[in-house]
Amino acid sequence: MRHLRPILYAGLFLAVATPAFAVDTPTAATPDLSAIRAHIAAQDFKSAITGLNALVDSGVQNPDVYNLLGYSLRQSGDLTTALTFYQKALDFDPDHKGALEYSGELYVKIGDLGKARANEARLKKLCPQGCEELADLSAAITQAAGTN
Repeated sequence: MRHLRPILYAGLFLAVATPAFAVDTPTAATPDLSAIRAHIAAQDFKSAITGLNALVDSGVQNPDVYNLLGYSLRQSGDLTTALTFYQKALDFDPDHKGALEYSGELYVKIGDLGKARANEARLKKLCPQGCEELADLSAAITQAAGTN
């Protein structure tokens, strides 16, 4: 058993010293957003906005909350406020793929393809093998560029 101690200690050190990170790991505690996501899936953006604003008003500062609020506001037509919340999401997590996609789609919608392409470039760095957010934003840019 004595000869196993150094190995056990090394394993314990690695388990404690090596943080586990994933690309989408939020920088703040993520509240349960399942009810909000259900409202969004049902295109009930008013209820989603109400629920997300309640979270923000209660002090929740989370990039997923800000991103979903931006998305719901954009879908409701409030592009200016939506962009503010996408930026808040990116302030908390500059690599938030959802906020990069959605703010890029907002830029496409307002005709700022330069900023949309900048978000696309960031997503290409984050997703060298591709990801849904990159594919969706690239498709929106391609479609917009084809209609101009």
